[in-house]
Amino acid sequence: MKMISIVKKNKLLALVALAYLVLLIISPEMAKKSVGNSLYYLLEMFQVLPVIFLFTVVIDALVPKAMIMQGFGEKSGFKGNVLALLLGSISAGPIYAAFPISKSLLSKGASVSNIVIILSAWAVIKVPMLANEAKFLGVDFMLVRWILTVIAILFMAYITRLIVKKKDLPDDRQTKATLEIKEEYCIGCALCVKLLPQFYAMDSNKAVVIKMPEKIKDFQAIQRTVDKCPSKAIILDEEHVS
Repeated sequence: MKMISIVKKNKLLALVALAYLVLLIISPEMAKKSVGNSLYYLLEMFQVLPVIFLFTVVIDALVPKAMIMQGFGEKSGFKGNVLALLLGSISAGPIYAAFPISKSLLSKGASVSNIVIILSAWAVIKVPMLANEAKFLGVDFMLVRWILTVIAILFMAYITRLIVKKKDLPDDRQTKATLEIKEEYCIGCALCVKLLPQFYAMDSNKAVVIKMPEKIKDFQAIQRTVDKCPSKAIILDEEHVS
């Protein structure tokens, strides 16, 4: 039973192990080669990811949010697009290393379109790759391909910004914000309960808090109830939002 429970919790890993087992039975040589390739990429991840995670910590702790918003935010305009293109182009490491960095930048105020540009540039127009491309395929080929790719990246970033909104993206940042209802101000309209029953309830014709906010998305939802409260009885302390 314990083994079944472990498998259910790690379905993807179990499927990979099963695939290796089937491959081992069908073609031992191919299985050996596959395991070797997997070990190679795992070793690469263990070498790269610690550096990337350290970089994300630096972004979160030392880089001011205002600086990120100015350089890569919604109002950064074409300058932000160019900076995002440069950041992605001069990056090092495999593309999966870009995801935690992009998430950190996004949480600090970078726009969706600039994140798309960073990821796309990181994947297909990194400077070391361009140098190799020019060496093997020629400078003319590299330049034409680079120009067309940049145009495609900018167009893709614009389309993504129209379709994907920042509020729809997962946000697992934690918050220590406190939620309080001033009993003497509450008129018992129950509007907050109707809007967010997971945070509010009625007790003796007064609204009470039954759960504190834990994530940024909670804070954003609760702020709407603060704004809509007719007696302004809901107090949300945003001093400690991370």
